[in-house]
Amino acid sequence: MEEITVQEESNLYLNKEAQMFLKETAKWAYFLSIIGFIGLSFLILIALFIGTIFSKFGEMGGDAVMIGRMGGGLFGFIYLIIAALYFFPIYYLFQFSSKMKTALKNNDNDKLNESFGFLKSHYKFIGILTLVFVVIYGVIFLFSLLIGFFTLFK
Repeated sequence: MEEITVQEESNLYLNKEAQMFLKETAKWAYFLSIIGFIGLSFLILIALFIGTIFSKFGEMGGDAVMIGRMGGGLFGFIYLIIAALYFFPIYYLFQFSSKMKTALKNNDNDKLNESFGFLKSHYKFIGILTLVFVVIYGVIFLFSLLIGFFTLFK
């Protein structure tokens, strides 16, 4: 009777050209993640200072008081939500690039696997976020059509 063995782990070989492509990709991913973190810091600064800017409207008196008090907090909160959504794909991209550089430098398969895990998380997050925004835009479009339809035939 023949014995059938199942190969649990297949070895994938990365030649020098593939390693060079991954090394260059990791460099660009690192650059983009650093630029992303800088942009993220600007978003957080805007979120923190937008309340101050809108509070100047409150000093004008009249209806501007309500705009100053409510608008500053609301816009600041919206910017913080955008910054929170912006953080995760940047973080995943940074982790991918860091771990990929280490994996290629040390020929470490575990780090290589970790880096691809972060790249998968990056694209998964971007994909889900894209789907959410497509649905939101679709709902806004349908809502706009309904409002336009009802105002046209009113």
